[in-house]
Amino acid sequence: MKAVELFSEKQIAAIEAAIKAAERSTSGELRLYIEDHCEDKDVLDRAAFLFNKLKMHQTSQRNGVLIYLAVADKRFAIVGDAGINAMVPANFWDAIKEDMLQAFKTGAFEDGLKNGITASGKALATHFPFDRNTDTNELSDEIIIK
Repeated sequence: MKAVELFSEKQIAAIEAAIKAAERSTSGELRLYIEDHCEDKDVLDRAAFLFNKLKMHQTSQRNGVLIYLAVADKRFAIVGDAGINAMVPANFWDAIKEDMLQAFKTGAFEDGLKNGITASGKALATHFPFDRNTDTNELSDEIIIK
C-alpha cells in the first residue's frame, strides 16, 4: 500500500482533529509525516532529518513531537525535541510506539495514530501545559503525506 492510499479524507480529518485536540491542552506541537519509504535510511535517522527539515526544533520551548511512518517499509518512529525529551523517561516514546504497533498489526492505522497522538499530547500537557495568554500554534496540524 502507498502512503497516499492509506487513509480516506474522513480518516485524515479525524487524525488532524486528534492533533488539534491534543494541542488544546499543551503548548507542545505535534506533527505527522507519512511517506512510502525511508529513502534507504534508518527510520529514526529519516524521522530526525524530517524533524529538522520541518523546523520542529524551532518551537519556543523545544517541545515538538514528530510521528513518522514509512508505509511500504512498514517502519515508524517518534521523535521528540530536547525540551520534552528532558522531561520524560528515556524509553517513553518506545511505550507509545508499542501501543501504536499493536493497533497497526490489526490494520487499525487510524486508531494507532490517534492513540499515539493522544498519549504524546498528554505527556506534553503534563510538562508544557497550555497558557491561553501566551501560547500560539507554532506549527501546522495538517498531516504531511508524500
